[in-house]
Amino acid sequence: MEKEIIGQDHIPVHRTGAETDAIEKVAFDNDYEALEFFQKVRQRLSDVNRWGEMSHISLSSFKLFDHAGRKCDREVIEGDYIRIDIPGPGTKVGKGYDWVQVEAVFAEVDFDEDIFTIRVRPSSHPLDPDGKTAHFLTNRATSTFQIKRIKNVVLAEEHARNESPNMETGNGLDNFRNAIVGTAARIGLSYPQWKSLIKGLIKTD
Repeated sequence: MEKEIIGQDHIPVHRTGAETDAIEKVAFDNDYEALEFFQKVRQRLSDVNRWGEMSHISLSSFKLFDHAGRKCDREVIEGDYIRIDIPGPGTKVGKGYDWVQVEAVFAEVDFDEDIFTIRVRPSSHPLDPDGKTAHFLTNRATSTFQIKRIKNVVLAEEHARNESPNMETGNGLDNFRNAIVGTAARIGLSYPQWKSLIKGLIKTD
């Protein structure tokens, strides 16, 4: 029986809309060097506030907020929110931004393999009592970021699943904006952003 790739079960099943996968990898002379670099890249991924500057080509900016909607400068944890500033106008429901919530942060070790995963999902603004999704995609969409070490190889990956435009904001202008941005993302125009981040995360120099 073929062995399951480590971390495969961390990625939600794709059922509807668009899906993309961005993957970069680098090989080292031995497992020890790979493990050392894995730890470095794991720390990079945990530092959400630097995602924009770490990206190979910075197309968006990112800011970490805690569960109570307060800006924070630390490693990401489950329950945090990430504010995303993409080019162009934002939404009223998101107070000018797109928002995701961190629904999972976990690590796994399996003999000569290691993995670190962060999974996010479109969410409401952290201080919005109505709970309307403040993102151009519906809250059925997910982005799963993974750092893996398989023996002497380190990989950085992003897996997008179930991406469909969010037309349920309750605001006509927001719905129109999301239709445009969400459709663009669905046909692959958000892929360069994540590919850029993945390349930046795994940069060796």
